[in-house]
Amino acid sequence: MTRDSNPGVEIRIEGLCRAFDGRPVLQGVDLDIKTGSFTAIVGGSGSGKTVLLNHILGLLKPDSGRVLVAFPGDSRPTALVDLAGLDVAKLDELHTHWGVVFQRNALFSGSVLDNIALWLDEVRHLNESEIAAIAAQVLASVGLPTDQDFQDSPVESLSGGMAKRIAIARSLAMKPQCIFFDEPTTGLDPVNASQIQDLLLSTHYDQEAGGQPRTTVIITHDKDLLIRLKPRVVMLHEGKVSFNGFFDDFMASHSPIIRPYFDLMPVLHQRGGGRV
Repeated sequence: MTRDSNPGVEIRIEGLCRAFDGRPVLQGVDLDIKTGSFTAIVGGSGSGKTVLLNHILGLLKPDSGRVLVAFPGDSRPTALVDLAGLDVAKLDELHTHWGVVFQRNALFSGSVLDNIALWLDEVRHLNESEIAAIAAQVLASVGLPTDQDFQDSPVESLSGGMAKRIAIARSLAMKPQCIFFDEPTTGLDPVNASQIQDLLLSTHYDQEAGGQPRTTVIITHDKDLLIRLKPRVVMLHEGKVSFNGFFDDFMASHSPIIRPYFDLMPVLHQRGGGRV
């Protein structure tokens, strides 16, 4: 495995390029995501947000450039590892330390408990009593009932807001050091959206992550989320990083790239994406 120095960096992206059918999507992305940071990746549809996330997760391989990650362990690592050098077993090991909450939740059919228990059983090989204790803990942490009747409820019966909370609880069950959210508030009413926004922040600072804030990465068009949580903002435009800095600076910018996007964010968020 290729290793580089890691001055508090969780993910380092260097010169990342990727095209599909001859159409460039990522055109030289350079980005550091610091350990314990709270980062929102924004940009219009086609700017490369989801493609970038899939490269970070190791689901896509770059045409050129590389993705380096801090490989999790019992103590925080001092070196970065090139994803391209990881075999399937090492990539699977990495993913057990990462949590992903997808836009449409990607819940399995079955009960609430089935969804929380699967990886605890398959990956960590915990017994029923250990799984039950973790299930109760993570359900409580996301503000959901912990009684057996609720845990036995089929996930198909849940509201959108509750399903999102279950998806977050499922990720938290593995105590991830790094967690990724893809459009976590899309399709939710304002009340549920604000509750999920607060949950994202409390999840970030959950000390179960190992005594320090988790590294949290969110892909979003949700302007209200940015205003309330004030994460670091990374904006992609035409396959490159066009902004990387504090939210207040992003909001105050009069850039001809940033301003039109910022003003249209509520529309893009409502329809789950779109081109500026």
